[in-house]
Amino acid sequence: MTERPLPTKDRLIRTAADLFRRSGYHGVGLSELLSAADAPKGSLYHHFPNGKSDLAVAAATWASDGMLRLIAASFEPADSFQDGVETLCHKVAKLFDKSGQWDGCPISSTLFEGPDNATFRDHAHHLYEGWITEVAHHAGRFGIDNPLETADTLFILLQGGWQLARARQSSDVLRALPQKMRLTKIH
Repeated sequence: MTERPLPTKDRLIRTAADLFRRSGYHGVGLSELLSAADAPKGSLYHHFPNGKSDLAVAAATWASDGMLRLIAASFEPADSFQDGVETLCHKVAKLFDKSGQWDGCPISSTLFEGPDNATFRDHAHHLYEGWITEVAHHAGRFGIDNPLETADTLFILLQGGWQLARARQSSDVLRALPQKMRLTKIH
């Protein structure tokens, strides 16, 4: 049985998320994007009236939704907040390995390397706050004092850890984050 192809809009979003993550917003041309998505030229503006900028917002949202699912899948079955952190860091390390170790955060690569506009910055803020809120929910569920502060700290460590892992070309940086949190008593 052959797999049914994704609708054009979904192909555009997923392809854009992948290309923007690898090359940044400015590093991807429309013809490259359309070709990689196997989408006709008029489809971009049909689905995204403001073109590339609308597509960037949709791609960042799609990538963020994936991260929210990853956070939930890490913390929901966990026996403790620390177990959830360890699982999340290991899952993020696997993503790092899968991405080829050069790619940036799909949100920052898309929205911060795109045009300097309030819509992109506001959307990035909204998406990142969603991640922090999801982690804070689980921190509170496990009785962590200051769950929002703990979630903020984990977000900062993950973002910085990803950059350092890129520089060192090693996902071990991400796998070591739970231990570093324990040593600094951040939990």
